[in-house]
Amino acid sequence: MSSKKLTQDEVDALISSVDSSAKAKADVSDSKGIRDFVFGSDDLSLLGDYYALRVINERFARTARTVFQPMLRVQPRITALMPEVKTFDQYCENAPVLMSLTTSRIDELRGSKMMVIQPAFISALTNAYYGGDLGLRYQPRAEFTATETRVIEIITEGLNRTLLAAWQDLMQLTFSDESREENIQFASFVDGGETVIICSFLVQLPKADDARIDILYPLQTLKPIAAQLRSRMQSEVIDDDMTWRERLERAVSEVRLPINVQLGKPRVSLRQLISITKGDVYPIQLREGLSVMVQGQKMFFADIGEVAGTSAITITQKLD
Repeated sequence: MSSKKLTQDEVDALISSVDSSAKAKADVSDSKGIRDFVFGSDDLSLLGDYYALRVINERFARTARTVFQPMLRVQPRITALMPEVKTFDQYCENAPVLMSLTTSRIDELRGSKMMVIQPAFISALTNAYYGGDLGLRYQPRAEFTATETRVIEIITEGLNRTLLAAWQDLMQLTFSDESREENIQFASFVDGGETVIICSFLVQLPKADDARIDILYPLQTLKPIAAQLRSRMQSEVIDDDMTWRERLERAVSEVRLPINVQLGKPRVSLRQLISITKGDVYPIQLREGLSVMVQGQKMFFADIGEVAGTSAITITQKLD
């Protein structure tokens, strides 16, 4: 440990540097308009890293392709983007005038969610549904046609069913009291300053530009299940009182595997093998302890027999 002490000049230099940095900090605060922040006033860490929500979005993206297949006659590629946290006003800043906005009530969470679909995507789906070309250029309009409105109803109903199935492993939800709007300024969803969670999905279409679907959840709606959204295990009990682990075990145990019984290993010369023709007979001798193969692996020994006029085998030994 050094015993050297600071000189008076060094002490004065340190004091002057502290005073100058404090003045600079005050000047920056005044010039940039920096405001005070109260910790806890805007706590977005309550939901953690949204792990469970990302899992739900990925499951929704995989299964939502089937909703568009009857219209597009192909299954588009849908990619789930990372959830974003914004105020509703920030989300509305760059929103087009015309959009498909469907608001649904989530009874279990005592909140709501909004599904937003771009008008160009609606136009492309309508053209494809009635035999048109996906590559047609979208012409901006002030409102949807009656045909496009019907397509919106079909799509939103299918996407809502898929979204409920995606949430099922975490908890059972129901959507009710749907309302549709075409201008986001008239949508009665949340206040402008309220925070929303934006789950976006990128839809890649053949011969057309990529489309985007947004699902908005108010932060206050998801706060009651924040602990479940932070969890990396979905173990909620759902239908038939079975957990996710039990359902996975049952699904794995029901996988069907082919079983082959090796009756014998006759040997023939290469000359005989080359000269084999239809109708040739080669005797084999059945023995006890036939090998039972599962996916190419020897699993059991068995004896051959007959049950009710049908050939069968009896397992005599299980191999380790």
